[in-house]
Amino acid sequence: MPVNLDKPQKWKADITRSVDFYNNWFMNFAPQAFRETRIKTTKQVEEALKWTNNLINIKPEVLEKYPNILPMLRMTTCPPIARDRLIGLARVSNNLVKVMELKGKTPPKMKKDELYQDLKKIINIIRKMADVDIFTWLANQHHPHEVEIYRASTIVADRLCGAVADPIIRNAQEQRQLASIAEWLKKRGYEQIMSGEGISFDSIKPGTFSFRMIVPANLKGKDKQVNIPIDAVIMPKNSVPGDYPILFEAKSAGDFTNTNKRRKEEAVKMMQLMSTYGKNIKFVLFLCGYFDSGYLGYEAAEGIDWVWEHRIDELNEFGL
Repeated sequence: MPVNLDKPQKWKADITRSVDFYNNWFMNFAPQAFRETRIKTTKQVEEALKWTNNLINIKPEVLEKYPNILPMLRMTTCPPIARDRLIGLARVSNNLVKVMELKGKTPPKMKKDELYQDLKKIINIIRKMADVDIFTWLANQHHPHEVEIYRASTIVADRLCGAVADPIIRNAQEQRQLASIAEWLKKRGYEQIMSGEGISFDSIKPGTFSFRMIVPANLKGKDKQVNIPIDAVIMPKNSVPGDYPILFEAKSAGDFTNTNKRRKEEAVKMMQLMSTYGKNIKFVLFLCGYFDSGYLGYEAAEGIDWVWEHRIDELNEFGL
C-alpha cells in the first residue's frame, strides 16, 4: 500500500515542515561540519606546503608523488584558478589534470619525459600567479615563520572549502540521515551488517540492514549490467524466503532548484530495478529539505514512494 505518493493533500504541509527541519539542522550543525572540514583541510595544506618547500621550490617529482595537492596549488594563486582554466593557461593535457585531481595519481600510460614537461608548465603558472599577499615570504624570499605558514594555510583551506561547500554539507547531511535510520531500526531490534562483509543485497537475513550496498541491475533492452549504489538496504523481520529487502535512498536538499534538475535519476534507478527484479522490488526515498510538489508529483507518477525524515515513524508502514 502507498504511504505518501497517493496523498497529495498532505504534500504542502509536509514540504513546509521538511524545509523547517532542514533549515534548523543547517543553522545548528552545518557550520560545525564546515569548521571540522576546514581544520582538517588546513592540516593537509600545511603538509603540502612542506612538500613544496612553502611554494619556494615546487618540483615535478613532488607533483608526481603527491598529485592530490594540485587542487590546493590552484588555490594559492591570485586569483584562484579553476581546473579547466589551469589546463588552458598551462596548455597541458586535460586528462593529466583531471586524473591527478579526481583519481589522485598521474596517467599510468603517460611517458615520464612528457609528464615532467607538462608538470613544469603547471608549476610555472602556479609560480607566476602565486598570491604574494598570502605567501608574503615569496616576495623577498625569506624563510617563513610558523605563524605565517599557518595563516596562509587557513586562507587556502577556506578557499578549498568554499569551492566544495555544498558537497561538505551534503555529506554531513547524508551521514546524519543514515544515522537516524540506524537509530530507528536498532530501537526495534534490527541488526546492522557493516559494508564490506561480502554479503549481497538479496542475501541479508530478516531483521538486518546495511548501508551503501551495490545492487546489480540490467540495462533495459541491452545485454549489460550496471551497479546501482543504494544508501540503505533493509530486510523486514517478517520476510520470507524469496523476498527482496527494501531499498532506501537518502535525499536532502537545501534549495528547490537542484531537486527538480535531478528528479529523473531516481526514476531511472526505479526502472532498472523493476526490469531486473520485477514489481516486488521496493525503492523508497528518505527525504529531508526542499522537495516541492513538482518533484513529489514526478516521483509519484513514476511509482516511487517516500518517507519524510520529520515523520520517520512512517517506516513502520513499509513493514519495518
